[in-house]
Amino acid sequence: MDRVVIRFAGDSGDGMQLTGDRFTSETAQLGNDISTLPNFPAEIRAPAGTLPGVSSFQVHFADYDILTPGDAPNVLVAMNPAALKANVGDLRRGADIIVNTDEFTRRNLVKVGYAVSPLEDGSLEGFVVHPVALTSMTVGALAELSVSKKDAERAKNMFALGLLSWMYSRPYESTLRFLERKFVKRPDLVAANVAAFKAGWNYGETTDSFSVRYEVKPAKMVPGTYRNITGNAALSLGLVAAGVRSGLPVFLGAYPITPASDILHELSKHKKLGVVTMQAEDEIAAVGAALGASYGGALGVTTTSGPGVALKSETISLAVALELPLVVVDVQRAGPSTGLPTKTEQADLNMALHGRHGEAPVAVIAAKSPSDCFHAALEAARIALTYRTPVILLSDNYVANGSEPWLLPDVDALPDLRVEFATAPNGDDGVTFLPYLRDPDTLARPWAVPGTPGLQHRIGGLEKADKTGDISYDPANHDYMVRTRAARIEAIDVPDLDVDDPDGTARTLVLGWGSTYGPIGAACRTLRHRGQPIAQAHLRHLNPLPGNLGDVLSAYDRVVIPEMNLGQLAQVIRARYLIDAITYNQVRGLPFTAAELETMLEEVCKNA
Repeated sequence: MDRVVIRFAGDSGDGMQLTGDRFTSETAQLGNDISTLPNFPAEIRAPAGTLPGVSSFQVHFADYDILTPGDAPNVLVAMNPAALKANVGDLRRGADIIVNTDEFTRRNLVKVGYAVSPLEDGSLEGFVVHPVALTSMTVGALAELSVSKKDAERAKNMFALGLLSWMYSRPYESTLRFLERKFVKRPDLVAANVAAFKAGWNYGETTDSFSVRYEVKPAKMVPGTYRNITGNAALSLGLVAAGVRSGLPVFLGAYPITPASDILHELSKHKKLGVVTMQAEDEIAAVGAALGASYGGALGVTTTSGPGVALKSETISLAVALELPLVVVDVQRAGPSTGLPTKTEQADLNMALHGRHGEAPVAVIAAKSPSDCFHAALEAARIALTYRTPVILLSDNYVANGSEPWLLPDVDALPDLRVEFATAPNGDDGVTFLPYLRDPDTLARPWAVPGTPGLQHRIGGLEKADKTGDISYDPANHDYMVRTRAARIEAIDVPDLDVDDPDGTARTLVLGWGSTYGPIGAACRTLRHRGQPIAQAHLRHLNPLPGNLGDVLSAYDRVVIPEMNLGQLAQVIRARYLIDAITYNQVRGLPFTAAELETMLEEVCKNA
C-alpha cells in the first residue's frame, strides 16, 4: 500500500495515546512520512465507557510526502462500544474495524444508546469487522505471570499494538526497549506488557481472521538524520536553539495550562544548555517573571493558551512600553472562557493583534506544522531580540500535539541571533545615557543590563520622554512615542510571501495561516492532479504582514480564506487591502479535512 490511516480509540484509561505513539515511533523507523492527530477528553477521568470519555489517536503514514493526519481511517481499533459509536461515522466504506468483543456487554451498550449490539444488527455491513476478544486473550496470555487481573487487563492495548504491528509489518524491538524503560521499577509489568505485545503479534500470525499483511515502503525524503517530533517539542527545541545562537540564557516563566504545558516539561530538561524554567503561581506572575528576565539580559519567554494570554495582556503592554524582548507562546484551544481545553481552534488572532489597551502593537507570527514550530520559535526570538518587542507566537492544539518527521538542522547554519548590550553612555556629552535613543534601521532602543556602570535609567509603565526615558505627560511626546512604537513594528524585516502556483494560470488563490497549511495544501494538490489550476499562499507573519501581500492578492480574481474561526484573518485582509475575500469557517474543535476543503474550493472555481 502507498498510504494507511489508522485510528486507535478507547476509554481514556485504555492507553490509546501510548499505543498510537508507539506505533508512530515504530513507523518512523521505517522511513515513512507521518502525520498524527491525538484527540482526548478534557476531563482527567471521564466516566468509563461513555462517549465523553473516548480517547483516540490517529496516524497517517505513507511512502510519499503527506500533509495531514488523514481524513477517513482505513482501520479503526475500537476498544469498547463508546469508541465504536464515536468514530464509526468517520470511516470510509470497506474500512477494517477491529473490535474488543469483551467490552460489548449489555451494560456498556446501554451506556452509549445501543439497543442492540452493532456487531449483530447488520449496521456494520459496509465494513470489514474483525471481532477479537482483546481483554480475555490478553489475560489468558499472562495467566502464568505474577500480575493481578487488573494489571493484565490494562495490557490489552499492547496486545492491540502487537496485532497492528504485525498487520503493517512494523518493527517492534524499540517498543520492547521502551517497555523495559517505562516499567523499570516494576519487572512484573515489563514482563506483562512484553508478553501482551508478543501475544498480539502471534495472534495476527496464526489466526485466519487476518490473512493479509501489508507493507508501506519508505518515503523519498531529503537525506539526513530525522526524528519524530511533536509541535510542542519542536517549539521547545527552537527556543533552546535561540538561546544557543544568541548566546543568552533562556528564561521560561510558565503556569501549566492545556495544551501548552508540554513546553514547560520539555524545557525543564535542558538546564545544561542555559535554560531556566520557573513554574509560577499564576499566569500574571509567569509573564512578569519572563519580562523581568528580559530586563536582566535574558531571552524571556512565557507559554500559555488563550485564557492565559487574556491574563497576561497588561504585562505584555508593559513590555511594549519598556521596549524589551519578550516571546509569548499561545498554543490556541477552543474558547471562549475555558471552552474546549483539549480541542483545537485558531480564534486568538484578534486577541494577538489587538488584545491590549491603548495603542500597543506587537509582532505576531504563526507556526504551520509540528516541525515548523522549531523554525517559528527561532523567528520569534530573532524579531524579539532585534527589534526589542514582544512577539506573540501562535500555535494550536492540532499542531502542538500532532507529530511528523523532523530533519535535524545544522546548528551552525541557523540564524545568528547575537545581540549587543549597551556598555557605555550614548549621549552627545559622553556621560549621559539615553535609554530611548533608537537604532536608525530597526528603531530599537539600547538594551542595558542592570548594574552596568553609568547606564542607570528609569523603567515603568508611565509614558516615556523621547530619548531620555523620563516620565512625560506632554501631548506631542505621547503622540510621537505612539507612532514610533507602531513604526518599529512596521520596520520588522519580513520575507515576501511565496505563492505556490505551479503553472501560473490559476485565477483562485487560497490564503491560510497557522495549522490550516496541511489541509489546504492537500486539497490544492488533489485539485491540481484533477487538472484544476489553483494557487496557495500561507502567512507566517501576521503583524507586520509581508510587503508584497497586496500585489499577490490583486493578482487573482478570487481569494479564499479558510479559518478555524469566524473569519478573523479575512477581516484584516478586507480592511487592509479592500479585497472581498471568500471565507470558509468552522469552529468544531477539529481541524479541517482535506476532502471538505477540496469540495468547497472546487465549487468556488466552478462558479467563478
